[in-house]
Amino acid sequence: MIEETLLKVDTFDGIGYQPVVDYENWRVAILRFHPELLPENITHMQRHDETDEVFVLLEGQCILLIGEGKVKVDCIHSVDMQPFLIYNVKRGCWHSHTLSNDARVLIVENRETNDFNSPKSKLSQQQCNFIINETRSLWGES
Repeated sequence: MIEETLLKVDTFDGIGYQPVVDYENWRVAILRFHPELLPENITHMQRHDETDEVFVLLEGQCILLIGEGKVKVDCIHSVDMQPFLIYNVKRGCWHSHTLSNDARVLIVENRETNDFNSPKSKLSQQQCNFIINETRSLWGES
């Protein structure tokens, strides 16, 4: 057996977001389905003012929502993530995501990413409807 001081193996099978590695300036986390991330429950987007954030879809489905705008979200784009590709959301870019029940997304981010340096922008009803309709369109749901 290898000592944990040499190798630590971890996973996360719960719901939502869970850091699995926190080391010096970086953090690796797993994001899984959470009801807050259902398309009809997304009412805000966030951005990180100090760092990029990397997403990798490991299984299931995830739509990465990218918002344009300086002070608030003016326009939303959707990206139906493909497994094992690296999606680097640039510093200052509004974003959110919606996941299927079986999704597992790997996240790599700066350890200091938190609510204090990650403002949120409230979405309009039209933008919320866009997210719902875009999800239905991309995932073939009625």
